[in-house]
Amino acid sequence: MDLRVTEQRNPRTARVDLASPVEIVDLINAEDRLVADAVASQRTQLATAIEWAEAVFRAGGRRFYVGAGTSGRLGVLDASEIPPTFGAPPGLVRGIIAGGHAALTRAQEGAEDRPGAARADLDAEGVRGGDFVIGIAASGTTPYVRAALERARELGARTAIVACSLPPAAILAAADLAIVPVTGPEVVTGSTRMKAGTATKLVLNTITTGAMIRLGKTWGNLMVDLQATNAKLRDRAARIVCEVCGMARDDAVALLARAGGSVKTAIVMQKCGVDREAALALIEGAGGSIRAVVREAPPPVNGAELVASGDEPVRAVRPPPDR
Repeated sequence: MDLRVTEQRNPRTARVDLASPVEIVDLINAEDRLVADAVASQRTQLATAIEWAEAVFRAGGRRFYVGAGTSGRLGVLDASEIPPTFGAPPGLVRGIIAGGHAALTRAQEGAEDRPGAARADLDAEGVRGGDFVIGIAASGTTPYVRAALERARELGARTAIVACSLPPAAILAAADLAIVPVTGPEVVTGSTRMKAGTATKLVLNTITTGAMIRLGKTWGNLMVDLQATNAKLRDRAARIVCEVCGMARDDAVALLARAGGSVKTAIVMQKCGVDREAALALIEGAGGSIRAVVREAPPPVNGAELVASGDEPVRAVRPPPDR
């Protein structure tokens, strides 16, 4: 019997091929409900990862995700979302996937068994001391990830492993930190794109978002360091400035234009009564934190009482067509 939890059969879904569509939905949903608790069991380890990521970023280092298959794709996804969401430089968080760019859209299954490629990929990315390398391996046993962590440590980088089954001693020995939300056997045996993939996404979201919050990329829960690169984000930027600064939309748009499109800069300009250059200097002097510059709390959430009302959500279900 394979000792990896992610490779074991799930007794609760052993007859899933006989289930109706609604029964399949219920079975998958019941398993998915276990994921959040598995991630919550790693709260201390996740907090440590946030602290390390913040410290690395403040010292000029970078964070790397390394994985194969679904795990690698999730790392690349998280890394690619940081610049538009938080206005961070594209190279601050990078994803390395076994098999390279082609593996993002087409399976390169043999790539995960090539430890030499992992070492070469880290060297090609310029991983160095002061960086933070997070290996992602749902099963906890991927040779590519193990080799990457070993090479990262040789280079002086901090290391962590994210897995959904207890990793073997060799991988644990190469990791300074182990984040292991054990999600149990999958609905379809070995299909770690399901519960393990969901848990991994939650873990990466938590580490990245936590580190960005600590760096001052939000004010309260407002995304004040976003890059307004499309119509939706430009609208969001204008709405944030309207809400925070208490001004009409046209005035907010004009202020954003004077601020070079930066929500954070626009808020400081209005709240402190300064021009763009002075606002940028104030923000830099405060380590990027608006809260340290603007001595007030962000505005309260409109309709907060609705969130906690306990009302049943609206069900948007399309009725079957008439026969």
